[in-house]
Amino acid sequence: MDYKLSRRVNAIKPSPTLAVSQKAAELKAAGKDVIGLGVGEPDFDTPEFIREAAKQAIDEGHTRYTAVDGIPALKQAVCDKFKRDNQLSYTPDQVLISSGGKHSIFNLLTAWLDEGDEVVIPAPYWVSYPDMTLLVGAKPVIVQATIEQEYKITADQLRSAITEKTRLLFLNSPSNPTGMAYSADELKALAEVLRDYPNILIATDDMYEHILWGDEPFVNLPMVAPDLIERTVILSGVSKAYAMTGWRIGYAAGPKAIIAAMKKVQSQSTSNPAAVSQHAALAALEGDQSCIQTMVTEFKKRHDYLVKALHEIPGIQCLPGHGTFYTFPNVTGLMRKAGVDTDVALCERLLEEANVALVPGSAFGTQGYFRLSFATSMDVLEEAVKRIRAFAESL
Repeated sequence: MDYKLSRRVNAIKPSPTLAVSQKAAELKAAGKDVIGLGVGEPDFDTPEFIREAAKQAIDEGHTRYTAVDGIPALKQAVCDKFKRDNQLSYTPDQVLISSGGKHSIFNLLTAWLDEGDEVVIPAPYWVSYPDMTLLVGAKPVIVQATIEQEYKITADQLRSAITEKTRLLFLNSPSNPTGMAYSADELKALAEVLRDYPNILIATDDMYEHILWGDEPFVNLPMVAPDLIERTVILSGVSKAYAMTGWRIGYAAGPKAIIAAMKKVQSQSTSNPAAVSQHAALAALEGDQSCIQTMVTEFKKRHDYLVKALHEIPGIQCLPGHGTFYTFPNVTGLMRKAGVDTDVALCERLLEEANVALVPGSAFGTQGYFRLSFATSMDVLEEAVKRIRAFAESL
């Protein structure tokens, strides 16, 4: 039989971060001492009080279907979180609980976009934004932000990218992969542009909101431009801040009509997220938040070491970030020394010759870089830097 796959599935590619992790795992299985810095996953255990809440939920029989959009208590906890942390007011019918942050984004794109619609995506971007856009038949419009801009687009760039077909803008701050966060003034400048285009929806991906150590507190677009809240969907979850990646709980908050449409999509795809995971997420949002700071303090130590150490390697330029657990160095100099034309080729050589697995910057829409995740121990990071330095010095 000739398996003729859909145009949509043929238009997308598998997740490059998962591909790197799989390749590293294969080499490890073959006996190679590979250091994998590809996956964005905290190396901390889920806090004990959250795990205990999940156990209690099982013992109490919370193992059946829930409402499609999540249990009422968790939706209220999300509303309370936005009030407490962001001074934003939402009601439960403006909140949808989904099976992870990626699921929330997919629900939004499916509910909002039609064939031929355009989505403005600042680059460097999280790897899935363009492919998820293609999967629903829309067109990604990539706006490149340079290292001189700290990888953040300007108001002029945004205005130049908008056409009559533009229906959505993605903002991700702090950013995966760069670790950079937009300031209040930078967001206000973008808001000035968006006010001229009332048909554009803003998707603000705040997954790394709490993993932040910059001079300015976290802000998102509706916090600095309240008049745009009816055109904004906030996307977040418990995966990163609470070390709950495998629990698969994300959430979205936005206008009632859009959340209702996203709920409709979810009702015909996955239905409700896992019931036990929802009760664990409820404990996370309502419990002692000091567990976050414990992780952030450690991530900051690793960030400071890694940025300094990488910047000292010939051919690498590395900027300090504001948060997350990634750094995104420019390695064009190292590519020239290695005699390779692409960051993919450089990462292949680092994997083969230095046994370090990294994700090339081109996977994030920016050639000449790679992303390192420092969600691992300091000992592992020191050994990885040692290997990268030895590779660079051997050229």
